[in-house]
Amino acid sequence: MPNIKSAIKRVKTTEARNAQNTTAKSAMRTAVKKVEAAVTLNDAAATKEALVAAASKLDKAAAKGLIHKNAAARKKSRLMKKSNAL
Repeated sequence: MPNIKSAIKRVKTTEARNAQNTTAKSAMRTAVKKVEAAVTLNDAAATKEALVAAASKLDKAAAKGLIHKNAAARKKSRLMKKSNAL
């Protein structure tokens, strides 16, 4: 545990940001899984809806620096490909 006041504050802010980042990443992964689940069920309407939500989550994660922008683009592209195959 740090003794210096600024280091103590840094630990607190790091923990708070870490919690927010973990939540955002988890929500992003869940959104992607929902799209993949809808694709497996061959449900075009649900896939379309889930795809919009997943794309939004991926873009937000990339903007916040949680994932690289190219990784987000790659994931979106693969989801679109699966969606269009229906």
